[in-house]
Amino acid sequence: MTSVVVVGSVNLDAVTVCERFPRPGETITGRSVIFGQGGKGANQARSAARAGGSTVFVGAVGEDVAAETVLDSLAAAGVDVTRVVRVPGSTGFANVTVDASGENHIVVVPGANAQVRVDDGARQAIAAADVLLLQLEIPLETVVDAARAAREAGTVVLLNPSPVQDLPDELVDLLDGVIVNRDEAEALAEVVRRVPHVVTTLGGDGARASGPDGEVATPGFAVRVVDTTGAGDAFAGALAANWQLPPAERLRRANAAGALTATGAGASAAPSAPEIDTFLAAQEAAR
Repeated sequence: MTSVVVVGSVNLDAVTVCERFPRPGETITGRSVIFGQGGKGANQARSAARAGGSTVFVGAVGEDVAAETVLDSLAAAGVDVTRVVRVPGSTGFANVTVDASGENHIVVVPGANAQVRVDDGARQAIAAADVLLLQLEIPLETVVDAARAAREAGTVVLLNPSPVQDLPDELVDLLDGVIVNRDEAEALAEVVRRVPHVVTTLGGDGARASGPDGEVATPGFAVRVVDTTGAGDAFAGALAANWQLPPAERLRRANAAGALTATGAGASAAPSAPEIDTFLAAQEAAR
């Protein structure tokens, strides 16, 4: 079992489902609303744990009811949340609107995520892990600090550079791999050229990975898309949890996790390892 530490954001998500997105100044009637745990870091930690990784989440929550909701949700998914700290103020919040096609618009209020730091407990967890998984919804200096701690310990450092921003050379030099979509790959072309392992998600077209041993690809899966929120995070978490596998197999399992997540509602719909196994077996049988 791969041990994974995720340092990142955690939010309370309010997911509103509607037929279409409203135009500026327009009020429309939605179909439903769901409250649940979100945030790219927490989503990826949930996915890693559900996909079979021994997963520790490092983050921050506020002193509010939302903190209990998101921490209970992560713990129920098998994530170790003992490295999450409480800080004054509110837990991060995301307002997610999903249309009938499954596409989404998201507004995020960072809240406690702006105060995530790598303390001694987090450093110990990173040093004991096989893989460190990072994103960019927390302060950049914290991301660099975590990557530095991982490099010193010999822990693999993976970054999902979302939301896209300029990356300091020090951080790029600390990375073993990046997980990007097409837009991120284009925006960070120079970074992509400098990192040993590059994994690119291609939506319905699947995913590809390049590394020292060459390039591999996996096709997309035909699924009924309900909500794409969290599909990329599910992919990243499952990839980290399966990092010990050969590149083609970990890519295939990560792609399955992303596809299955898109069939659910909300960012917390990441599949379990047995669900991934069953899905892949069904795909093989249908070929």
